[in-house]
Amino acid sequence: MEKYMRKVLIASVVGSAIEWFDYFLYGTVAALVFNQLFFVSDDPAFGTLYAYASFALAFFIRPFGGIIFSHIGDRIGRKKTLVLTLSLMGIATFGMGVLPTYQAIGIWAPILLITLRLVQGLGLGGEWGGALLLAVEYAPAEKRGLFGSIPQTGVTIGMLLGTFALSIMTLLPDGSFMTWGWRVPFLLSSLLVIFGLWIRKGIDETPSFKKTKESGELAKVPLADTLRYHWREVLIAIGAKVVETAPFYIFGTFIVSYATSNLNFSETITLDAVMVATIITTILIPVMGKLSDKVGQPLYIWGTVLMILYAFPYFWLIHQGSVILLFAATIIGLGIIWAPITAVLGTMFSEIFSAKVRYTGISLGYQIGAALAGGTAPLIATVLLIRFNNSYVAVALYIVLTSVISLIAVMTVKDRRHQELDANPAANADSANLTKMQG
Repeated sequence: MEKYMRKVLIASVVGSAIEWFDYFLYGTVAALVFNQLFFVSDDPAFGTLYAYASFALAFFIRPFGGIIFSHIGDRIGRKKTLVLTLSLMGIATFGMGVLPTYQAIGIWAPILLITLRLVQGLGLGGEWGGALLLAVEYAPAEKRGLFGSIPQTGVTIGMLLGTFALSIMTLLPDGSFMTWGWRVPFLLSSLLVIFGLWIRKGIDETPSFKKTKESGELAKVPLADTLRYHWREVLIAIGAKVVETAPFYIFGTFIVSYATSNLNFSETITLDAVMVATIITTILIPVMGKLSDKVGQPLYIWGTVLMILYAFPYFWLIHQGSVILLFAATIIGLGIIWAPITAVLGTMFSEIFSAKVRYTGISLGYQIGAALAGGTAPLIATVLLIRFNNSYVAVALYIVLTSVISLIAVMTVKDRRHQELDANPAANADSANLTKMQG
């Protein structure tokens, strides 16, 4: 059994890591390449703005991916859905790697790039919820925090792989990197997808889904049931998500263009700082997940408060012009403060929804929150810099705002550590109401 549980955790994290690898490639390359090869503009600042706008666009399609694939996940099963989302993501990313540039096909280049980006968004919209539930719904009650944190490392592992691949490629002569070097990680992602599909092949459906299916309680239209009986939980999840996503994209994506364009750091140094911070947070996430099994949801609150306090010191540190302080600032923000927030997020979301709509509920909250404050974060930060003459004060205040919103949302969540996942009184009450209405 223990061997099978390890396989479940590997299956939950590997697909998530691959999908986030694909996703973060776009975010980083948008700042370094796409603004020059696809979104051509006389003003470099606007080229970067357009590239980030295309990065943000997929975040708005992710809720639709979440709705489509969570419907399949709540009706047909978690495993089959995860195979679909991973395949979709891999095809889109490989397509980006072979796409002709603006100089070759003109306006069709950004149009096709945006189309593939939207396909990525659909795939990722359904992936996260399934990967998370694969771990959480198999977890013993006393280890649910640890199990729920493992899929979250897929985010940072994917980012680490993407950052590492691009760091290697940026060592090429500039002409080679801009001509073909940036394409290599996109093309290699197809090998990772094949591996991910293979590892997931041997995993069975989760106990929670099996129980729901055997009892005949599968929701006919999961989205409708979620919005009717769990709309408060969806709002809580949306609010709680923003502190986990906006600062992450400031520390991990926006910083690449900001440090190179505004602070004269090299691309390689900046990417290395992000990579080191990502390694640290990848190690800390399961540590924090295990800690959450002891202290519970307050761990999320502590991380959010620290994020509020760190917003201004972060920018002060990177503005000193020191490589050491750039590394230190990135490690503190992305590597340490963010870790407890993301470690608790998935488990907390899973605990507030009943099994019959859990895939739909957590996907809606996560993806809408990401759309509002995730992919838009680099775009909003860039707009704020343009509007306020490159002053970082407005960007720091934006981090504070997202943190305050999440703090308010998470304060309404009851701590359910060590309780059975499917023994949620509120969820049972909703289930009874639904059965009564249908009867």
